[in-house]
Amino acid sequence: MADSPTPDRVLVAGASGATGEELLSVLRPTDLPVRATTRSYANVDTLERHGADEVAVADFFESADAVAAVEGCDIVYCAVGTPPGPRHVIGGKLVDRTGVINLVTAAIGADVSVFVLESAIGVGNSKGSLSLPTRLLIRGSLRAKRDAESALRRSGLTYTIVRPGKLTSEPPSGDVVVGAGGASVSGSIPRADVARVMAAAPFTPEARNRTVEIVSRDGMSNAPTDRVDIDWADDRLTTGHEHRRA
Repeated sequence: MADSPTPDRVLVAGASGATGEELLSVLRPTDLPVRATTRSYANVDTLERHGADEVAVADFFESADAVAAVEGCDIVYCAVGTPPGPRHVIGGKLVDRTGVINLVTAAIGADVSVFVLESAIGVGNSKGSLSLPTRLLIRGSLRAKRDAESALRRSGLTYTIVRPGKLTSEPPSGDVVVGAGGASVSGSIPRADVARVMAAAPFTPEARNRTVEIVSRDGMSNAPTDRVDIDWADDRLTTGHEHRRA
């Protein structure tokens, strides 16, 4: 898909989070028009400096905000998440579930071409890659992400679900190990690597309608049990292929 048409607009949902900001950095050298979302007006200037062409203030617990956010977008990159705290344990109304499902529903109505979701290793059939104590500490958010994944798979949208390992703020490694969608890999990965995989996913035929786990080679906890090789379409993310936006 390296020669596929350039989308009219892409949405980075949750752009003020750490992974969302990395996504903006990855997308900035391309000619992809980017709409970013945040829950706070205080973040608007920062997101514009990071490269967003437009910024929408949105609360994805409100379905109308989700509809407005995806309007006119061909690709949705969803990096929303619940900040650390007790809700990760007890669950309840989490943006990882309610907000993502509202975005998926809005994307269906907007005829979005591809929906890329950041989930986490430990969700669903990858739970064996997390220790039991860790799963108990974040069981609420893991359940929420599981429900969001299920809603996306049932939606009829073309999707990629990316389950990263423990997220770090290290520089990008450029060496990502991909698991085949189960308890296949475990460990950690820089957010910058996650952002690059997510950004390339819509242009990577092998990633279409697929769930993958990712860790960096340096961050692996043990040898992968079911690794897959995916040729991520990194050429869509470079100034050599696309012109830099002003």
